[in-house]
Amino acid sequence: MASYLIDCPKCRTTLQLPPGAQKIQCVVCSTVISIAPAKSAQPAAGGYPGASPSGGFGPSGGFGPPAPYVGGPPPFPPQGGYQGPPPFSGGFQPPPGSYGAGPPGGAFVRPEIPASSLPPPNPSQYTPSMPSFHGKKRAVVCGISYLNQRYHLKGCINDAQCMKYLLTNKLGFKEEQILMLTEEDRDPLRIPTRYNIMSALYWLIQGQQAGDSLVFHYSGHGGQQRNRLGEEVDGFDETICPVDFERNGQIVDDELNRALVNPLLPGVRLHAVVDACHSGTILDLPFLAQINQYNQVAWEDQRMGRTYKGTAGGEAISFSGCEDAQTSADTAAFSGTVSTGAMTYSFIQAIERNQAQTYGSLLAAMRQAIRDANASLGAGGGIPALTGGGLLGSLLGSVFGASSGGGLTQIPQLSSDRMFDLNRPFSI
Repeated sequence: MASYLIDCPKCRTTLQLPPGAQKIQCVVCSTVISIAPAKSAQPAAGGYPGASPSGGFGPSGGFGPPAPYVGGPPPFPPQGGYQGPPPFSGGFQPPPGSYGAGPPGGAFVRPEIPASSLPPPNPSQYTPSMPSFHGKKRAVVCGISYLNQRYHLKGCINDAQCMKYLLTNKLGFKEEQILMLTEEDRDPLRIPTRYNIMSALYWLIQGQQAGDSLVFHYSGHGGQQRNRLGEEVDGFDETICPVDFERNGQIVDDELNRALVNPLLPGVRLHAVVDACHSGTILDLPFLAQINQYNQVAWEDQRMGRTYKGTAGGEAISFSGCEDAQTSADTAAFSGTVSTGAMTYSFIQAIERNQAQTYGSLLAAMRQAIRDANASLGAGGGIPALTGGGLLGSLLGSVFGASSGGGLTQIPQLSSDRMFDLNRPFSI
């Protein structure tokens, strides 16, 4: 018996229907959907064109064989271009005067999934416990350690916990406004699988209103795979790697753009903080900030092809761990005993030290922290312990401390859906 993907009629979230199920509850809006005898589900052609992530912070070995797509929100189709998530309320149209064409309309093609390739149905998997909407701030924080896998990471769950602490104690978020995805959680819907990550991103966007501040933090493996549509400056799509990426595929930057960026409405602002290899343009945003040694800023236009990569009037800003061709460190260089992501550490440290008055000063402080780490390690010393008061300073001081470690060769990046003055005050 096959399993199918259906759309929630209320919020348009894509749901996986267990074999033989007569009802299913939406993972986002909790609507209970009765299932009529299905005959419209169409088999998917081909599998998900995944590739093994490469080097450094990602697993070693370059590109590997494609990973079959067996569930969750539909993958990047092998032909015809990426179809994107189901349209949100009111659909999506690019703002007037925007380049290219808007994303294609219509719903996903539903892949038919052999029952033998799925785990046994688990009722709790289809009874979600995601947070309700609360106020003007929401965040998805994802840390993946790939426990018991050959490319295990030591610092990513530390990163997620510290980012949550930063949001709640420094940036005004309430705990119930943050959806955490880590392997430590016992709720099956909060394990960072491909399906759960995509569902969490849809939750983040749903119900958005002018004035909302949205945050997506990811710490884990990142990779690259060849883009054959001519839509990438370097010829590669960037990816993030869910805990089940070998089975269900990586999440490609096109998918992140369609899930997080395209639907942003006027007055809504998204900040992404992505600590992974090859993450420079991980949201596929149109503009990348280039800063020279004299702190002069030039925005590099990343737009290629006809696919619209902007928002529906909102604003999207991404801080990423390194350039697309670089790797990001999961390292004990900032702690004698505890591994962390260098980018997440430098981001939190800059805010704790009041070095984030503007977007430019925040980016400069992050880059300087990594240069200082290299200089100190090269001299045989450790990284100075964090300074600054308050609860956050106490947390970071106890978690990170002072240390020695290996060299870091990454340069944090900033990209956006629009060009803006980096002297603008930083605000989440």
